Amino acid sequence: MRKVRSIGQANPGIEIKLVDDAGNIVTEPNQQGVLWAKARSAFIGYYNAPEKTAESIDGEWATAGDVAYFDEEGYYYLADRKHDMIISGGENVYPAEIEEVITQLPQVSEVAVIGIPHADFGEEVKALVIVKSGDSITPEEILEHCAANLAGYKRPRSVEIVDEFPRTATGKVLKRILRKPYWEGQERSI
Repeated sequence: MRKVRSIGQANPGIEIKLVDDAGNIVTEPNQQGVLWAKARSAFIGYYNAPEKTAESIDGEWATAGDVAYFDEEGYYYLADRKHDMIISGGENVYPAEIEEVITQLPQVSEVAVIGIPHADFGEEVKALVIVKSGDSITPEEILEHCAANLAGYKRPRSVEIVDEFPRTATGKVLKRILRKPYWEGQERSI
């Protein structure tokens, strides 16, 4: 099957644009940006959250905060969530890319990558890993795999093996709950 991970192209009556961190519209394939859509039946806002609504709506355009890219044929792919992005030393780090690298290890069942406080860089990358039942792997082995497969600023600085992740009723990992203990007592939470 072609385009296995693609979310497709825009449906008739819907316009899509990707906006990079500098506020420019992405025009080149395989460059990431926040996905914005314009349609007749568009999202009108978050209930009782005017600040969040203001961040998500710009005139006729709306976003859910998904980071995406398109290929040479105009097919779109989701890459991450803007809200999960880690900013370390001024570099944007998208957890999904790191999670994909770590899940290449056959012993890994699941992984969640989060940003934790760092005095000099603002945030540093931390990976929380669930190991498959009956298998074993050390944090050091995971860090070695990351060193061989990721740019330096994207590599986790620490790995913690855990038994489970907090989840929503639909099974989505609650990264804000995973981040919470690391940010307690801090003046900020990102």
